[in-house]
Amino acid sequence: MRDRLLGLPVRDRDWVVVGATPDDMLARGFKQVGNDFPVFLHPHSGEEYALARIERKTGQGHGAFAFDTSASVTLEEDLSRRDLTINAIAEREDGTLVDPYGGVADIKARVLRHVSDAFIEDPLRVLRVARFAARFADLQFTIDIDTMRIISEMAAGDELNTLSVARVWSETARALLSDTPVQYFRVLRACGALARLFPEIEALFGVPQPAQWHPEIDTGVHTFMVLAQATVLSASPEVRFAALVHDLGKAVTPVEQWPSHRGHEAAGAALVDALCERLRAPTRYWQLARNVAAYHLHCHRARELKPKSVVKLFERLGAFRDVQRLQDFLIACEADARGRTGLEQRPYPQRQYLLDAFAAAAAIDNARIAAEGHTGAAFGNALHAARLHAVAAVKAQLPDSASE
Repeated sequence: MRDRLLGLPVRDRDWVVVGATPDDMLARGFKQVGNDFPVFLHPHSGEEYALARIERKTGQGHGAFAFDTSASVTLEEDLSRRDLTINAIAEREDGTLVDPYGGVADIKARVLRHVSDAFIEDPLRVLRVARFAARFADLQFTIDIDTMRIISEMAAGDELNTLSVARVWSETARALLSDTPVQYFRVLRACGALARLFPEIEALFGVPQPAQWHPEIDTGVHTFMVLAQATVLSASPEVRFAALVHDLGKAVTPVEQWPSHRGHEAAGAALVDALCERLRAPTRYWQLARNVAAYHLHCHRARELKPKSVVKLFERLGAFRDVQRLQDFLIACEADARGRTGLEQRPYPQRQYLLDAFAAAAAIDNARIAAEGHTGAAFGNALHAARLHAVAAVKAQLPDSASE
């Protein structure tokens, strides 16, 4: 209902059944799939139908609730358990809207507002508010002052620690798919949750960088700018995540070395490993994020590198096994170069050069090398030499100012 009122595509519908029991649903051919509370699949459409329910907090954490799904639960009572007013609107079969908490008015006013005091009982809602802020940022939605105060209080409490890493990652991954994922992290930082859930990112704020290369100075500001640029360049959540964590190593640079950050690439790769292990991030996110953290400066200096260094970079990225790894890496690195105050539209010729160099190296005919009698280690050496020669030929075509 929310998306329809906003004029957005309606991807799915949530059905609530009032005045029925599980036996009633089963008798009509529905198939039960919910364990915590009764959810049923329609026998023909396959859509989910949930019995109206109310809940009662029984302990700490997102899952510590007892549910009442008896036939006496009303639609209004069911809607009262929703997180935000814009999500607490229903439509009856005759088309009448049921809006007991002012969701329609908040949609018109572009406000994200909690439904009731029960909001504070579920720590996951801190992340959900941030995710909806990211999803609807382009529509100029803002968070209600009282709701912001509540999620700040929740972030300062103990229950945020009870969230499972699976829940944290799920909400974050969905936010990365939104039109404005940086807003998710901005809201988490504003309410204090970023320091609790992503301390490696929070630690970047206040860390200076050389003004010559980073007019924005602050590493945290730069990080959010890079994520914003990655969002412009790619719809891939993996690319966006890699952009977000590419500079984690700068947070551990000794203060006496500021604003220089020598060695931050290796330090950052180790921090990416720790973060992804803690969050149990999928392998495809982890690999790309680690590669961008470790080798983004190689990419920036690509046209200065010797051909052997370029080929080694391709090998370390696994590009010869999967060219998408190189393509995603290059987009994240371009986002890093453009995520700087006043440099958002700067050209990034390194990307095209590395694509051209890789295309030349990947075009080497393995069968021809084998036909020349090379086998085993000799075949590998001959293939490597051919790739070096191909990259050198591409490099030779660069303007003199880009050569060593």
